[in-house]
Amino acid sequence: MYRSSPRRQSRPARVIAPPRPAASAAAVEPRFSDVRLPSGVRLHYLEQGNPDGRAVILLHGLADTWFSFSRVLPDLSTEYRVYGLDLRGHGDSDRPGEGYTPRDMAADLLGFMDLLGIARATLVGHSMGTFVAQQAALLAPARVAGLVLIGSATTARNQVMLELEQALAQLPDAVPEDFAREFQSSTIHHPVPEAFLDRVVAECRKAPAWVWHGALAGLIGTERFVGLGGRAIPTLLIWGDRDAMFSRAEQEALVSTLPIASLRVYRETGHAAHWERPKQVVRDLERYLRSGSS
Repeated sequence: MYRSSPRRQSRPARVIAPPRPAASAAAVEPRFSDVRLPSGVRLHYLEQGNPDGRAVILLHGLADTWFSFSRVLPDLSTEYRVYGLDLRGHGDSDRPGEGYTPRDMAADLLGFMDLLGIARATLVGHSMGTFVAQQAALLAPARVAGLVLIGSATTARNQVMLELEQALAQLPDAVPEDFAREFQSSTIHHPVPEAFLDRVVAECRKAPAWVWHGALAGLIGTERFVGLGGRAIPTLLIWGDRDAMFSRAEQEALVSTLPIASLRVYRETGHAAHWERPKQVVRDLERYLRSGSS
């Protein structure tokens, strides 16, 4: 099991389990809170939209944070109850010394839903977040109304990821800025605003290298995804045709494992479609929420 040294302990928790907002309010501005899970891990999260609306939970990729969805959040309809998590080890959440597999993070997600009274939710994942979403659907299919997987695959074990694993092994705990920038830039084909990329780099450097390594090892070590056990969970796949991490063949393989799935291919787009084409992602997501996920 992946463990940290004593100097890598998580910092003290802050506000725990905030009270629910009034049901009649349709909040527009994002609100940030923390919640402590029964396991003791504290998760930082964003919430916006109508507290009585359909729940949508955003799950970021490796070394990212809720900010990964910041170009999508302003355009999402306020009719939805939207959450953006900092998964364990990432952003402003706790950094336990172990437990960085997609299954561990999926268990955190389900615990988060329990504490906030979310019976069912549509899960929107990017990259690592798609594997967390898939694991949550396997663990508790009745809790998942639908899946939107941006830049996903049936397995994260490929040459790109193995090379990244080797590079991470050479890093100090404080991830160098040039490494973080090169990593994030490698996921992009269509240009994104410079200020946005600067913030992405700063956010991903909140996670020490041992968290990057632990989460990546968890991804690579997870068995090939082979479906949802026959559960007919409506799934939308979004993939950029310039994705340097996961191929078109992986998209076809993933579709073939799912009882109900459709694939949207974005032209001249890399691994992070929600960074590069946020308005298009919002349109496809909201069309899916209104017609494909029920």
